[in-house]
Amino acid sequence: MEELFIPFLIIHIVMGALSLMTGTLNILFKKGTTQHKKVGKVFVISMLISSFTALILSIYDDNLFLLIIGIFTIYMIATGTRFLKIKKRVQFKRLKYSDWVLTLLMLFFSIFLLTNGIQKVLNGFQFGIVPIAFGIISLFMVIQDIRIFMGLSRFKNFGLLIHIQRMIGAYIASLTAFLVVNVEFSTAFVVWLLPTLIFLPLIIIWSRKMRVLI
Repeated sequence: MEELFIPFLIIHIVMGALSLMTGTLNILFKKGTTQHKKVGKVFVISMLISSFTALILSIYDDNLFLLIIGIFTIYMIATGTRFLKIKKRVQFKRLKYSDWVLTLLMLFFSIFLLTNGIQKVLNGFQFGIVPIAFGIISLFMVIQDIRIFMGLSRFKNFGLLIHIQRMIGAYIASLTAFLVVNVEFSTAFVVWLLPTLIFLPLIIIWSRKMRVLI
């Protein structure tokens, strides 16, 4: 396994850089255009490769940072692309077992993050704020998914809304990973949460602007 660490690390870095560049471009491109779709595919593929290699590296190096980024990103990419295919209520019969499995796995992961973060905070570690924040976000997404699966969404275009939210969320994860690795700050959790604090208001604004009530 040790001889594979460096190759996996190189792949992770290259794909991470590619996802960051294509993600930035796609935020700037007009949504729905050919450019947006083509660059979006590159973003999705590079993010998935980067995330899966992150999981492998996290197991080898016992790195909670890589584990959080990896699982968080895979979930957002998977659901962000999947929900574009579940656009209408009449299509709920097309739900796959994998849709529920992915959501339930994320539920367990969010509980793990919240528990881990609370334990860290109680033991005096400020970094515990990070897994708590990501745990809350993960739990929110799980609840959002379950409501949609049960036909309780208030929006006609929930597929598009979820796609936008999750793709930007994956981009935030990529940007967070870049900043954590390359930027030194006296209070580590600030670097972890800064991209989320910047982009979360934008996600809310874009979602409110584009949503169509039933």
